[in-house]
Amino acid sequence: FADLPGYDFEPHYVDIGGLRMHYVDEGPADAAPVLLLHGEPSWSYLYRRMIPPLAAAGHRVIAPDLIGFGRSDKPTEISDYSYQGHVDWMRQFVEDLGLQDITLFGQDWGSLIGLRVAAENEERFVRIIIGNGALPTGDHPVSEAFMKWREFATTSPKFDIGPIFQRSTILDLPDDVVAAYDAPFPDDSYKAGARAFPALVPISPDDPAAEANRRAWAVFMNWQKPFLTTFSNRDPITRGGEQPWQERVPGAKGQAHTIIRNAGHFLQEDKGPELAAVLTRFINET
Repeated sequence: FADLPGYDFEPHYVDIGGLRMHYVDEGPADAAPVLLLHGEPSWSYLYRRMIPPLAAAGHRVIAPDLIGFGRSDKPTEISDYSYQGHVDWMRQFVEDLGLQDITLFGQDWGSLIGLRVAAENEERFVRIIIGNGALPTGDHPVSEAFMKWREFATTSPKFDIGPIFQRSTILDLPDDVVAAYDAPFPDDSYKAGARAFPALVPISPDDPAAEANRRAWAVFMNWQKPFLTTFSNRDPITRGGEQPWQERVPGAKGQAHTIIRNAGHFLQEDKGPELAAVLTRFINET
């Protein structure tokens, strides 16, 4: 983790059930928090170009590394990870930091986890932004692109994080940035959390997480607080996924929903400053 390009934030840690979770905490300590949740197989490095402008706009910006990722602890067995476990870890993180009046931004698994935490702890959240994310219940078919990714993550003998990340962006990333995405995973023993995630997405109605996600959807179908979508136009996995949120969430009605152009799955990497400006404007206007 030494000399990562563009990532010189002071590390912070909190103990979550005996596991150490790392997080970035920038901006005024007494400001309302903006909680940035990453997905698979990234870490808080993904937000390095969004954190400074959000902090400069007067927000407390908190970007944790999920357990199994980044500078956080990484249990070594795939069976150590579950959807519910990740939700519980993030709920504990929010509680332990005493976060209130939260603006949530979630992408990829950051949305699958963050939306559950928000639905089950409504009083702590004041607005939500989702980019290239979802809350699947297993009641609808998933894309062919996702199923191919799920099979690859589960069965491929090689699982090289940096090159995987490069294939999911539009920008041609410099070698040192690709290396930074590899940094948390020096060998395969560190990759159980990354390997586990795709198989934890509910793809059938009887999935262990399906019913809890349906309950969360019931909350969002009555959610009156501001809700924004900021999907990109070049993500084969989530493209078009903004529509259910715009149609079904009351708080999404009339919002300035944004399509981030020329961005892939990791829109934070492709268009970080532009995305930070969208978040800042939404917070200021709501």
